[in-house]
Amino acid sequence: MTDIAIYSEYIKLDAFLKYCGAVGTGGEAKLRITDGGVCVNGAVCTQRGKKLRDGDCVTIGADEYRVKQA
Repeated sequence: MTDIAIYSEYIKLDAFLKYCGAVGTGGEAKLRITDGGVCVNGAVCTQRGKKLRDGDCVTIGADEYRVKQA
């Protein structure tokens, strides 16, 4: 699992996927999320605007990321 530091109270899921490098573009993030290819805290999440906060875990494919408040 890779820790990703954020510098605000929260970050939206689609922006987080771009920020951590899991996807290359916003369009790719949208497709991966709406196709059910992203899990947040172990559950499939299809909400692009889902607010991620400190401690939330995101899984996309075999990659796992944890949101850390900086």
